[in-house]
Amino acid sequence: MQKQRLIMSCLSLMVIALMVALSGMSSIAQAGTLDGKTFEGQIGEKGKEKGDKDTFTFQDGKFHSRACDPYGFGDGAYSVTVNGDTTIFEADTVSSKEGKMKWRGTVKGEMLDGTVTWYKGSKAPKEYWFKGELKN
Repeated sequence: MQKQRLIMSCLSLMVIALMVALSGMSSIAQAGTLDGKTFEGQIGEKGKEKGDKDTFTFQDGKFHSRACDPYGFGDGAYSVTVNGDTTIFEADTVSSKEGKMKWRGTVKGEMLDGTVTWYKGSKAPKEYWFKGELKN
């Protein structure tokens, strides 16, 4: 009888642990969560208040910065995590001539905010900020 209680207690604890683990996973969203959203804003060098105009789009599981087009950067797949009312995303965009950009940002309500690091060959990485407001 005691052995059965012990087994039932262990099973109950395992079920509770599994439920807790699965509830934490519900905050991980699938790529495409931001699809169809376009933000109008700016991108600028870290430490500077003014930046250049930019349009940031999320479409078909990919992120795009229009201001980076002249440098040959295209779309990059993005991943998201949802934390309450904030969506956190990450994306990498690549240019065959200009290197790689690593994007990290948040979307809260109608506002986009984040940082991007530009890696260009053997040069020191450059840090930028970006922000925007939902257009559609």
